[in-house]
Amino acid sequence: MIAQSGVSFVDQWFDSYWLVLVVKAAVVLVFFLTAPLGVGYMEHKVLAHMQARLGPMYAGRFHGWAQLIADGVKFVQKEDIIPANADRWVFSLAPAVALVPYIALFVVVPFSDEIFILNLDVGIFFVMAITSVNVIGVLMAGWASANKFSLIGALRGAAQLIAYELPLVLAAASVVMQAGTLSMIGIVEAQESFWFVATQPIGFGIFMVAALAELNRPPFDMPVADSEIIFGALTEYTGLKFAFFLLAEYGGIVALSAVASLLYLGGYQAPPLLEAIPAPLWMAAKIGALSFFVIWLRATYPRLREDQLQRMSWLVLIPLGLAQILVVAFVKVAVD
Repeated sequence: MIAQSGVSFVDQWFDSYWLVLVVKAAVVLVFFLTAPLGVGYMEHKVLAHMQARLGPMYAGRFHGWAQLIADGVKFVQKEDIIPANADRWVFSLAPAVALVPYIALFVVVPFSDEIFILNLDVGIFFVMAITSVNVIGVLMAGWASANKFSLIGALRGAAQLIAYELPLVLAAASVVMQAGTLSMIGIVEAQESFWFVATQPIGFGIFMVAALAELNRPPFDMPVADSEIIFGALTEYTGLKFAFFLLAEYGGIVALSAVASLLYLGGYQAPPLLEAIPAPLWMAAKIGALSFFVIWLRATYPRLREDQLQRMSWLVLIPLGLAQILVVAFVKVAVD
């Protein structure tokens, strides 16, 4: 079958609406349950090399291949404990609320002009909206745990989201202005001549810093500061519920790395003279490179203070984001 540009490969294979829906849902779930595990495995290996951690390098003998399996077995075997004073329903639903937004985000992530699930006209708007839902799960976990340390961690997470959602949106808005479309595929196709990281390097930096804060990744991991508030909103979670929160974190790394690749690194577009390599491989390589960068920061930088976090957003990133929008608007009008 010859692929049709701009038409999803699933829609080309099947005619039944319900069959297409089921296949698309299965593709998203399989990818979500595979890619974050790969990033988790990569984090084990990267940190093991950078920090001389012996355990992840020897589990299973050959380069520690069994470490991820051992972690999975450990989570399954752990007892599922719910605190006596906790709100049981809210406590149990919180991991799912934190996990589902990142699953839904992959619906609009294209790996080529044929390999995608949906090409929404408001794709980037959908991405920005759905990533904001994650904090609701964190707030639910902190409040329902009946633990003051968990509540403090949840409130820190909410404050961090409020502070860094705006620079994230401002950076994405600049890209939308330059591309002239909200569609994720349209944004990628607009970078056919050059990637937007070349014209908006400051926006790329703003987006990556804000994404790290959204994910609560070091050096922005104050909501789970184990040296201050034990483990924040996740303190009372054990077993598979805790594993779902970890899966949401690694899924978020893959998701926001994919969005950053689409907005600034040309997405599935190949660099000049390398068009022979398939587009999905380029997309996967860019996601892997940005995920490695996120892991690298964990091994490199210490945690910021809460006041430093807020100051960086409100006094540095947001003014830079607004200034960039003005510059992009001025250049767009002047050129057109």
